[in-house]
Amino acid sequence: MPKFMLMVNHDGGVFDEPMDTWAPGDIAAHFNYYQALSKELTASGEMVSFTALADPSQAKIVRADGAAAPMVTDGPYAEFKEFLAGFNVFDVESEERALEIAARISAAPGPGGVPTQQPVEVRQVMTDSLTEH
Repeated sequence: MPKFMLMVNHDGGVFDEPMDTWAPGDIAAHFNYYQALSKELTASGEMVSFTALADPSQAKIVRADGAAAPMVTDGPYAEFKEFLAGFNVFDVESEERALEIAARISAAPGPGGVPTQQPVEVRQVMTDSLTEH
């Protein structure tokens, strides 16, 4: 079966305000939704892994030429909404199934229970069969 990575950035979808400004109940509902979805997709055998990432303010940028010591900096950074917030890897029957799961992730509730419509990037994980010509 093909594997797909579904990636979510810090883009708030239809909400401009960052999650840390939401009401506590809205934050809880958002994470409860993800928890229930993760439990369902793990039980079905489709979820291979889930990884949430720390805030972009904690990121480091590394540049190296392979000879000198690497240069490690705190930036420059892209816009906050362009930073990867987390990703999932799914082992599913088809791209269509990966898109169905991405739609469910995008529909996670935001303030007032309104779906965030957060963009989810769907990309197939490369395998030897994909790289052969």
